[in-house]
Amino acid sequence: MSFKNLNLINPIVRAVTEAGYSKPTEIQRTAIPHILAGKDIIGCAQTGTGKTAAFAMPILQLLKRHSPEHKEIRTLILTPTRELAIQIEENFGVYSKYMPLSQLSIFGGVSIGGQLAALRKRVDILVATPGRLLDLVNQRHIDLSKIEILVLDEADRMLDMGFVNDVKKVLKLIPSKRQTLFFSATMPVSIKKFAETILNNPVEVTVTPVSSTAQTVKQSVYFVEKQDKTDLLIDILQKKNTVRSLVFTRTKHAANKLVQQLENVGIFAAAIHGNKSQAARQNALDDFKNSRINVLVATDIAARGIDIDDLPNVVNYELPNIPETYVHRIGRTGRAGAEGTAISFCDTEERADLKNIQKLIGFTVPVRSFYK
Repeated sequence: MSFKNLNLINPIVRAVTEAGYSKPTEIQRTAIPHILAGKDIIGCAQTGTGKTAAFAMPILQLLKRHSPEHKEIRTLILTPTRELAIQIEENFGVYSKYMPLSQLSIFGGVSIGGQLAALRKRVDILVATPGRLLDLVNQRHIDLSKIEILVLDEADRMLDMGFVNDVKKVLKLIPSKRQTLFFSATMPVSIKKFAETILNNPVEVTVTPVSSTAQTVKQSVYFVEKQDKTDLLIDILQKKNTVRSLVFTRTKHAANKLVQQLENVGIFAAAIHGNKSQAARQNALDDFKNSRINVLVATDIAARGIDIDDLPNVVNYELPNIPETYVHRIGRTGRAGAEGTAISFCDTEERADLKNIQKLIGFTVPVRSFYK
């Protein structure tokens, strides 16, 4: 099946083809026709399966089809992190290359001046984190009264991060008559119940089980004590030499400490987490994407917006205590059919976490030997 078979207009098909998209993914094949038909959606698919394109392409077509002469914001996309907001804005920019539509991302942690200047121009599609959005609404810089389409992206993480009250405030500011698209990589019962309160007769689109991991990712685990993890990581990174690696820690402190330990042995690395300024986070991500550094150490929240086509290696330096987070983490590699490697370190205190992860994914992760 091609993108033309989904009844997408030529400007969108041309843009995505030039961007290297050859055929729709399963979530795109399933969701796009329903969105074009004006349906509300509850979409669930694992990380890396093309959820952003699944809602972005039909939204652009709907806005083009009904394009009134006004300057009001017509589509609002709520997302939990700065990185993800930037990524979504960039994707919309790619897909709308041949269309007279504009997009803007706003988020906290940066000067408000640049965002205000951008808002004075026409913005058709606004991508926002909830906190900064409400700040600008309260200051009367943003009018949400003409919203036609609302998207909640990475909804599970957004609500886990405590944004539920902010989301409810936003819902009161937008028209009740709208199209709502609810996308998430996991769909716990509580999240689904919340979705059903804000959607109108939604179509459920679940293309891969919440517990599934991509078959293109080669998984393995080392049983290693906490004090030996850094030496093991250094050994692995030095053997892989120039291979880019995304390394996950549970805490900001652990990420900073690990970067220093890596740099002490000549491995150039950077940390990305919530305490870093937006400029520092974006610089680290740019350096990583452009191979100026080969190792990026990240916490889960900061890594949620990282979307890198060529990321061959993910390392769980510390296992997550939420099994679904493991699926998110290793979904950073093996994207779009490419092969990837996911290596996990498991110390004595993390054995229960590994057991829960394996129960979720229905798969016993192969064990590698580690010799000090």
